[in-house]
Amino acid sequence: MMDGAETPLRYPHTSPPVEGDAVEVADGVLWMRLPLPMKLDHVNVYALDEGESWTVIDTGFDSRRTRAVWEKLLAGPLGGKPVSRVIVTHHHPDHVGLAGWFQAAQGAELWTTRTAWLFARMLMLDEQAVPTEETLNFWRSCGMDADVLENRATERPFNFADIVAPMPLGFNRIKQGDVMRIGGRDWDVHIGNGHAPEHATFWSRDDNLVISGDQIIASISPNVGVYATEPGADPLADWLEACERLQTLARPDHLVLAGHNLPFTGLPTRMRQLIDNHHGALNRLMAHLETPRTAGECFAPLFKREIGEGEYGLALVEAKAHVSHLYQLDKIARRRREDGAWLYYVGG
Repeated sequence: MMDGAETPLRYPHTSPPVEGDAVEVADGVLWMRLPLPMKLDHVNVYALDEGESWTVIDTGFDSRRTRAVWEKLLAGPLGGKPVSRVIVTHHHPDHVGLAGWFQAAQGAELWTTRTAWLFARMLMLDEQAVPTEETLNFWRSCGMDADVLENRATERPFNFADIVAPMPLGFNRIKQGDVMRIGGRDWDVHIGNGHAPEHATFWSRDDNLVISGDQIIASISPNVGVYATEPGADPLADWLEACERLQTLARPDHLVLAGHNLPFTGLPTRMRQLIDNHHGALNRLMAHLETPRTAGECFAPLFKREIGEGEYGLALVEAKAHVSHLYQLDKIARRRREDGAWLYYVGG
């Protein structure tokens, strides 16, 4: 690896493409941005020119607005050429949401990791009118605020099927060590973890491009959370392992095309920041847990800012991931409170 640890992050494009338009970030590589109805109000997607068609990487939510933006993109910057292949970096709905639409409407092939495909297909079937008792018990175990829990117990929860188009059966598997030909370039596949299981990233052999999805983003650290589906997971260990492994590939001149925010260079510095930020948060958390606390009482040392209602759910699962990581390293202990919440604390 080249020595670039102190190379600052630089942003070759200071503003994103406007809705329905594209920016060419490299020869035959278009950067586009799709809207999201949340605080993180966008997702970046990319189209790579295959000559007679395009390969699209990630797709946005399935919504009328997003489909309308895609129709404008297809007719405009994509020049009316079909999309022959969709590559999905990971299973989250802002990335896989319209993969099935491209498959059904244009006959596009879907390429993704096996875990991403399985998660997406499974979650499409898991539609609920109200949260399950398992989910409620998990939230209680995290120490969810009582008022938040009362409200969420009777509300329709987030359902994957609400914002992800039906997915046809077949897909093509991407795995660690693959070399894929995309847009006239050969790309090495390196798998990340932590933010999403078996998250694909792509590293060009022919120039300085890296397509990183949500595994590597400038300015923000991707959410790393524990959920009711796997309450004993340690995604933070997976995240740190992936960051340390991908750090060995990073060069200062790499142009990182991420799932959110702006493309950037200075990747060795960003990898170091992503690792250091979590170690710093864990150190602050250890000091915070000199007094026994639930995961829901650990926002202050982890985020160092006020957490609003719209961010509460992601903050809770990330706090759970951090206390779970320390617990599984035997750095802290835990005990059940009478209401079912786990109290975490330093000491035996």
